[in-house]
Amino acid sequence: MVLQSQPAALEHYSNLIKTCRPTSVFTGIPVIDLRDPEAKTLIVKACEEFGFFKLVNHGVPMELIARLEAEALRFFSLPQTEKDKAGPPNPFGYGNKRIGPNGDVGWIEYLLLLNTNPQVTSLNTLTSFGEIFLSALNDYIKAVKRMAFEVMELMADGLKIEPRNVMSRLLRDEKSDSCFRLNYYPPCPELQPLSGKSLVGFGEHTDLQIISVLSSNNTSGLQICLRDGTWVSVPPDQTSFFINVGDALQVMTNRRFRSVRHRVLVDSLKSRVTMVYFGGPPLSETIGPLPSLVGKGEESLYKELKWCEYKASAYKSRLADYRLGLFEKTATTANDV
Repeated sequence: MVLQSQPAALEHYSNLIKTCRPTSVFTGIPVIDLRDPEAKTLIVKACEEFGFFKLVNHGVPMELIARLEAEALRFFSLPQTEKDKAGPPNPFGYGNKRIGPNGDVGWIEYLLLLNTNPQVTSLNTLTSFGEIFLSALNDYIKAVKRMAFEVMELMADGLKIEPRNVMSRLLRDEKSDSCFRLNYYPPCPELQPLSGKSLVGFGEHTDLQIISVLSSNNTSGLQICLRDGTWVSVPPDQTSFFINVGDALQVMTNRRFRSVRHRVLVDSLKSRVTMVYFGGPPLSETIGPLPSLVGKGEESLYKELKWCEYKASAYKSRLADYRLGLFEKTATTANDV
């Protein structure tokens, strides 16, 4: 037997090297045209079956996507000493390898920025990027938020709940606890000799918020977990957006929608860049199942919870933990979802 030696570059990240079953590219991801008259029905179906879908004909100009991606690459290409001036993330700013305060790590660099409450954002972080970066960031976020509001209102239409802004209003609120993240997954050539091994860029988790809106370059790496526990690879598409159901939306729909577990694996030769808007409610908002989605004779599966309380609790956990169990009326483990 020939033992594979571990590359020196990965010496301190051996816990990120995983033996993952080979996954074929999954062709069953729901693709929804935002201008399709049936979009409201298709969105609900996708959220029920996958907690995830690809959005096309979304109305966000490709120029805005390309501009921000170029600015992100410019930043992540800077010398390490320059990038470090924008960190550490506390909680906003530049991060490298460490994800959160509880010991999670990944083969990743990132910028975490708050976009709806400038009083909380690290002004030093933002102003150091310059006018071109800020202009690209603001134009992109404005367009993506507008699209996200429309998706949430179509979702309400599909669920037959009124008013149709019952969910989108939480994202539109000026105190919405939404944030924006730029992720950079550097290539890892040292991975090539390790046959059958994968390097984890971002470990498996669900997103806390209501929805996440992701765009990426054309490098693969994103995987989602299907209901039967199978992990599948999502084909990249830099012209489209990918929408994730988050934990808060799972609660609001009384588990009719499920927040999707997902992870990112690193490519050995190509970098992956993603831009993610996380749409969350105001910190003071109480989240619970919407009454119109709890049928006659049914019970609410969740206690009502303040968003700030859930968020504080979740930030004390590890990425892979099933965090909603704390708020379910009947305890559930990750194996049950």
